[in-house]
Order: sequence, then structure tokens, then C-alpha cells
Amino acid sequence: MYIFKVKGKAKIPDYIQLRDDNFVLVAYFRADRELKKLEKYGLEGKDEALKEVIDRLPYGKLQKLEI
Repeated sequence: MYIFKVKGKAKIPDYIQLRDDNFVLVAYFRADRELKKLEKYGLEGKDEALKEVIDRLPYGKLQKLEI
């Protein structure tokens, strides 16, 4: 799975994209809100680790999600 952080402008918040190994978009959510249904993406119990990754993730750079 891959993760990508999109920078918002003015009143539009930052967003996070989760993409599968074929780079198909599987989740799109606001960076300042928790992702619901983490078990659907195989990330159950990894809330804190995901938040840490999001906080240090640079804008506009696709990275492999390894948590």
C-alpha cells in the first residue's frame, strides 16, 4: 500500500490518499481527521502509527506505507 499527502490551499484542508500496489485509490480522507474503518484497509490497531506517518509525510511525494 502507498500513501500520498496533498497540500490544501486557503480553506481547503490537507488530504491523504491511500493507494494499493496497483496505485488504485482505495481511501481519500482529511489529514486532520481519523480514518474510519481501518480494518477495511488492513490497518486495524495501527491508528497511532498511521498518525505519526501522516505527520512526518512530505507533501506531494508518493511513499510506500510500512507500519
